[in-house]
Amino acid sequence: MVNSHEHIYQALLAITSEENVLLNEPLKKHTYTHLGGPADFFVTPETYAEVQEIMKLANKEHIPFTLLGNGSNLIVKDGGIRGIVMNPYKLNKIETTGTTLVAQSGARIIDASREALAAKLTGLEFACGIPGSVGGALYMNAGAYGGEVKDVLQSAIVVTREGELLELQAEDLDLSYRTSNIPSNGYIVLEATFLLQIGNYEEIKAVMDDLTFKRESKQPLEYPSCGSVFKRPPGYFAGKLIQDSGLQGKQIGGAQVSLKHAGFIVNIADATANEYIDLIHHVQDTVMKNFGVRLEREVRIIGDDQQ
Repeated sequence: MVNSHEHIYQALLAITSEENVLLNEPLKKHTYTHLGGPADFFVTPETYAEVQEIMKLANKEHIPFTLLGNGSNLIVKDGGIRGIVMNPYKLNKIETTGTTLVAQSGARIIDASREALAAKLTGLEFACGIPGSVGGALYMNAGAYGGEVKDVLQSAIVVTREGELLELQAEDLDLSYRTSNIPSNGYIVLEATFLLQIGNYEEIKAVMDDLTFKRESKQPLEYPSCGSVFKRPPGYFAGKLIQDSGLQGKQIGGAQVSLKHAGFIVNIADATANEYIDLIHHVQDTVMKNFGVRLEREVRIIGDDQQ
């Protein structure tokens, strides 16, 4: 990196408070898998203006920049991440007005679904078991149990890599199965507006209770994981292919194909990111060999290899 760490640190302190800028922060503290080496600068902005200024700084000084939500569908490599890692978890307000729900990107999508329930609004029930942030949910068009973000998203406020604030309509984001144009355009999501419908509190709650039960009974929530590792291949179920390949319980180091749900890889014994990634490759290779189906990762892998 051309600029010294001290120069960047001081520039960040000119934008936000000292408590919002951490040096060499272990990212395993901020991911669901409990994996990941250190971030050079871990920044937690508190306002949209701070996000804009951080983006302008990174762009002007050519500092590597990474956005980290709450790390629920992510593997950070053991070498960590260079430059600035931004986590917007302090931007977490959720408000309802009429049939719209506005949630900042750092809020959990689960909490958004609960706020919708409290306001007797239906449409976000599918999100009651998704562990990611609102920003992450838009990033990958998160979905579960027949619903997905694109079904209810009306608009979003984003910041570009140059620090420009934009308000975009849902159709501008090219939302499709587990993807959007947010990463390719370098957008940083700040806020999402969901258009919901008036519903019956007890009926909405019953659906959410049922989905929560299904999630808790089928998913290995007792261990750290990155959620569902693979996308559903056309005509198949990833978990069934993995199970039929005899891979349930397969372990590399501290990473294991879950005995509860074969579509999950869990961290059962202080796994490293390398072990996790090696197990993902082993599962892909084995399923390809047995069934001729190439499993595509749903989970993102970022960061540097261990030095």
